[in-house]
Amino acid sequence: MVAENTQTQMRKGILEYCILAIISRGEIYASDIISELKNAKLTVVEGTVYPLLTRLKNNNLLTYKWVESVSGPPRKYFELSPDGEAVLLELHNTWKELAFAVGIATHSHTRNQSETPLSNVAPASIDLSKRESGDHATPPADPSEDLTTNL
Repeated sequence: MVAENTQTQMRKGILEYCILAIISRGEIYASDIISELKNAKLTVVEGTVYPLLTRLKNNNLLTYKWVESVSGPPRKYFELSPDGEAVLLELHNTWKELAFAVGIATHSHTRNQSETPLSNVAPASIDLSKRESGDHATPPADPSEDLTTNL
Protein backbone atom coordinates (compact mmCIF):
# COMPACT_ATOMS: atom_id res chain seq x y z
CA MET A 1 0.00 0.00 0.00
CA VAL A 2 2.87 2.40 0.79
CA ALA A 3 4.43 1.83 -2.64
CA GLU A 4 1.12 2.50 -4.39
CA ASN A 5 0.75 5.83 -2.59
CA THR A 6 4.29 6.84 -3.53
CA GLN A 7 3.75 5.79 -7.14
CA THR A 8 0.57 7.86 -7.30
CA GLN A 9 2.36 10.91 -5.89
CA MET A 10 5.21 10.48 -8.38
CA ARG A 11 2.75 10.36 -11.29
CA LYS A 12 0.87 13.42 -10.05
CA GLY A 13 4.14 15.30 -9.73
CA ILE A 14 5.08 14.76 -13.35
CA LEU A 15 1.62 15.16 -14.90
CA GLU A 16 1.78 18.92 -15.47
CA TYR A 17 5.13 18.58 -17.25
CA CYS A 18 3.80 15.80 -19.47
CA ILE A 19 0.65 17.75 -20.35
CA LEU A 20 2.64 20.85 -21.27
CA ALA A 21 5.01 18.73 -23.37
CA ILE A 22 2.10 17.11 -25.23
CA ILE A 23 0.46 20.48 -25.90
CA SER A 24 3.82 21.89 -27.09
CA ARG A 25 3.55 19.70 -30.21
CA GLY A 26 0.63 21.79 -31.45
CA GLU A 27 -2.96 22.60 -30.61
CA ILE A 28 -4.80 19.63 -29.21
CA TYR A 29 -8.21 18.60 -27.92
CA ALA A 30 -8.44 17.61 -24.23
CA SER A 31 -9.54 14.03 -24.88
CA ASP A 32 -6.54 13.60 -27.19
CA ILE A 33 -4.28 14.72 -24.32
CA ILE A 34 -5.82 12.03 -22.14
CA SER A 35 -5.30 9.45 -24.89
CA GLU A 36 -1.64 10.39 -25.26
CA LEU A 37 -1.12 10.16 -21.50
CA LYS A 38 -2.76 6.74 -21.44
CA ASN A 39 -0.63 5.61 -24.40
CA ALA A 40 2.40 6.65 -22.36
CA LYS A 41 1.13 4.39 -19.54
CA LEU A 42 0.23 7.36 -17.33
CA THR A 43 -3.15 6.35 -15.98
CA VAL A 44 -5.31 9.44 -15.73
CA VAL A 45 -9.00 10.24 -15.60
CA GLU A 46 -10.91 13.21 -16.95
CA GLY A 47 -11.53 14.41 -13.40
CA THR A 48 -7.78 14.92 -13.02
CA VAL A 49 -6.91 16.39 -16.42
CA TYR A 50 -9.71 18.93 -16.90
CA PRO A 51 -9.11 20.81 -13.62
CA LEU A 52 -5.37 20.80 -14.37
CA LEU A 53 -6.00 22.26 -17.85
CA THR A 54 -8.19 24.96 -16.27
CA ARG A 55 -5.47 25.79 -13.74
CA LEU A 56 -2.82 25.96 -16.48
CA LYS A 57 -5.09 28.24 -18.51
CA ASN A 58 -5.80 30.45 -15.48
CA ASN A 59 -2.03 30.72 -14.91
CA ASN A 60 -1.66 31.96 -18.51
CA LEU A 61 0.33 28.89 -19.56
CA LEU A 62 -2.27 27.81 -22.12
CA THR A 63 -4.58 29.44 -24.59
CA TYR A 64 -7.54 27.81 -26.23
CA LYS A 65 -9.94 28.27 -29.07
CA TRP A 66 -13.31 26.79 -29.86
CA VAL A 67 -13.58 24.83 -33.10
CA GLU A 68 -16.89 23.75 -34.60
CA SER A 69 -17.37 20.01 -34.84
CA VAL A 70 -19.37 18.19 -37.50
CA SER A 71 -20.20 15.42 -35.03
CA GLY A 72 -21.37 17.41 -32.01
CA PRO A 73 -20.77 20.54 -29.98
CA PRO A 74 -17.76 22.81 -30.54
CA ARG A 75 -14.46 21.54 -29.17
CA LYS A 76 -11.91 23.42 -27.11
CA TYR A 77 -8.36 23.10 -28.49
CA PHE A 78 -5.43 24.02 -26.26
CA GLU A 79 -2.09 25.54 -27.21
CA LEU A 80 0.89 26.72 -25.17
CA SER A 81 1.21 30.43 -24.53
CA PRO A 82 4.66 32.05 -24.51
CA ASP A 83 4.59 31.79 -20.70
CA GLY A 84 3.72 28.10 -21.06
CA GLU A 85 6.71 27.56 -23.33
CA ALA A 86 8.98 29.20 -20.73
CA VAL A 87 7.55 27.06 -17.92
CA LEU A 88 7.94 23.93 -20.05
CA LEU A 89 11.62 24.77 -20.52
CA GLU A 90 12.03 25.18 -16.74
CA LEU A 91 10.24 21.89 -16.06
CA HIS A 92 12.34 20.14 -18.70
CA ASN A 93 15.53 21.35 -17.02
CA THR A 94 14.21 20.27 -13.63
CA TRP A 95 13.30 16.83 -15.02
CA LYS A 96 16.81 16.40 -16.42
CA GLU A 97 18.37 17.34 -13.09
CA LEU A 98 16.02 15.06 -11.13
CA ALA A 99 16.51 12.13 -13.48
CA PHE A 100 20.26 12.53 -13.19
CA ALA A 101 20.14 12.83 -9.40
CA VAL A 102 17.81 9.84 -9.03
CA GLY A 103 20.09 7.84 -11.32
CA ILE A 104 23.04 8.60 -9.10
CA ALA A 105 21.13 7.99 -5.87
CA THR A 106 19.69 4.67 -6.98
CA HIS A 107 22.87 3.41 -8.64
CA SER A 108 25.45 4.78 -6.24
CA HIS A 109 27.21 1.42 -5.96
CA THR A 110 28.22 1.64 -9.65
CA ARG A 111 29.21 5.31 -9.62
CA ASN A 112 32.89 5.96 -10.19
CA GLN A 113 35.00 9.08 -9.85
CA SER A 114 34.94 9.81 -13.59
CA GLU A 115 31.21 10.62 -13.57
CA THR A 116 30.18 14.25 -13.55
CA PRO A 117 28.75 15.44 -10.22
CA LEU A 118 25.23 16.86 -10.38
CA SER A 119 26.49 20.31 -9.44
CA ASN A 120 28.56 20.39 -12.66
CA VAL A 121 25.68 19.54 -15.00
CA ALA A 122 24.57 22.44 -17.14
CA PRO A 123 20.81 22.89 -17.58
CA ALA A 124 19.43 21.39 -20.77
CA SER A 125 17.76 23.43 -23.45
CA ILE A 126 14.60 22.69 -25.38
CA ASP A 127 14.33 23.59 -29.02
CA LEU A 128 10.71 24.69 -29.09
CA SER A 129 11.03 25.50 -32.78
CA LYS A 130 10.32 21.79 -33.36
CA ARG A 131 6.74 22.58 -32.38
CA GLU A 132 6.43 24.97 -35.31
CA SER A 133 7.92 22.60 -37.86
CA GLY A 134 5.64 19.70 -36.98
CA ASP A 135 8.52 17.42 -35.92
CA HIS A 136 6.94 15.21 -33.29
CA ALA A 137 9.63 12.79 -32.26
CA THR A 138 8.86 10.15 -29.68
CA PRO A 139 10.28 10.51 -26.17
CA PRO A 140 13.29 8.42 -25.15
CA ALA A 141 12.81 5.25 -23.14
CA ASP A 142 15.36 6.48 -20.59
CA PRO A 143 14.22 9.76 -18.96
CA SER A 144 17.82 10.76 -18.36
CA GLU A 145 18.46 10.91 -22.11
CA ASP A 146 18.57 14.31 -23.73
CA LEU A 147 15.00 15.36 -24.50
CA THR A 148 16.06 18.40 -26.52
CA THR A 149 15.05 16.92 -29.85
CA ASN A 150 11.92 15.26 -28.53
CA LEU A 151 9.79 18.20 -27.39
